[in-house]
Amino acid sequence: MFKRILIANRGEIAVRIIRACQELGIETVAVYSDADEQAMHVQLADLTYNIGPADASQSYLNPEAILQAARETEADAIHPGYGFLSEDADFAEEATKAGFTWIGPLAETIRKVGDKDVARAAMKPSGIPMSKGSDPLTSDEMAIAAAKEVEYPVILKPVAGGGGKGMFVAYNEQDLKNILQVVDLHKIKFYFEHYIAHSRHIEVQILSDNYGTVIHLGERECSLQRRNQKLLEESPSIGLTPDMREKIGALAVKAAKSIHYTNIGTVEFLLDLSNNEFYFMEINPRIQVEHGITEAVTGIDLVRAQIHIAAGEPLSISQKDVTFTGHAIECRINAEDPDNNFLPSPGKIDFLHEPSGPRVRFDSGVSAGLSIEPYYDSLIAKIIVHGRTRGDAIKIMQRALNEFKIEGIKTTISLHKRILEDDYFCTGNIDTQFIKNRLPAYEQTPPKRKLKNKMDLAASINSSMYYA
Repeated sequence: MFKRILIANRGEIAVRIIRACQELGIETVAVYSDADEQAMHVQLADLTYNIGPADASQSYLNPEAILQAARETEADAIHPGYGFLSEDADFAEEATKAGFTWIGPLAETIRKVGDKDVARAAMKPSGIPMSKGSDPLTSDEMAIAAAKEVEYPVILKPVAGGGGKGMFVAYNEQDLKNILQVVDLHKIKFYFEHYIAHSRHIEVQILSDNYGTVIHLGERECSLQRRNQKLLEESPSIGLTPDMREKIGALAVKAAKSIHYTNIGTVEFLLDLSNNEFYFMEINPRIQVEHGITEAVTGIDLVRAQIHIAAGEPLSISQKDVTFTGHAIECRINAEDPDNNFLPSPGKIDFLHEPSGPRVRFDSGVSAGLSIEPYYDSLIAKIIVHGRTRGDAIKIMQRALNEFKIEGIKTTISLHKRILEDDYFCTGNIDTQFIKNRLPAYEQTPPKRKLKNKMDLAASINSSMYYA
């Protein structure tokens, strides 16, 4: 087992990893920017190392600064968390060559699944079902022709990257032409998939050791999204029958085995509600923000599992050992104003009372007196609840949201309260269009204004129905 792990991240995920390491008797190194000197992850770690200015590109996204920190603190391994460098195959390779163990999938695996078109191509020989798609697009003319082949509506996705960002939906050729005024296909690689509007977003957690054993830990329902950004997740999905649950678990394991996947990952699917068929979307080669709900229903600590696998240990459980209990829900609380087009709300937290009590977990990297900085992601906390049933979990989450008091900044707590009060949500009648259809006020965009240039047009399209 490792003696010391450097955490190449910040915020709640850094705190989460530190806590897992403490339970395993492993020392931790927290890296921090100038803006994070008083952050919680810095306060909890055994060792700390300043890696640069507040600007993430000069600190948390600076591979050399992080490797230098690992060398000087004599770390054995690097845990990248999620975001930042977690899906940077070059950094994973550099860290390994420098003598550090990378706690995550191999660099070659990250490359294989990092580009969505490459990942789709890798899945095809295994027979994993996927929606109709195109090759990477190199010109506007090619895009228009490809859209006709894939068939409208189409979703234009960047080949690299994740988190639902940079995607555009076109319902017809005129929509596509408007989008192509903004998207430069010569600078950024995009491709098409047929857009399935009436669908559920279902993902499956997988664990794989270095000796060929792959298991899944059930599915997560991630359909509650605003412009393709997840808001609330739950496990299990109320939309799956036992047969469907068995099928999607088997597909996820098959997908992982087909590319010799190791460590932790998430295989994401769309469930087409018109025919109840699953279609492969992508594999995320890292710990997910929503991993806590899987931990709640399985009792398996995923971060500790990551560390054991990276240390060369075989999985200590088999598929038949995995059991599921109750229902878990997670609400992501962001420093944003949902009543003002989700504008970021940086600033000092004057007061914070976190929710607690039976079956409530609060994952956060902030406390009263600290500031939410404008340089980083706006996620400030995750509330995770575990109930006997879905209805029980909803009631517990409502209590937790009412208990969560925070002053000094705006948050998305009010939006989550509205979701949990909605009859369609409570009965499980949800899909990826839920926010748009049931809470349209939160889909509203800023007033239209005269567009002066391409940047204005880009901003307009990014805040319109075209942004998936």
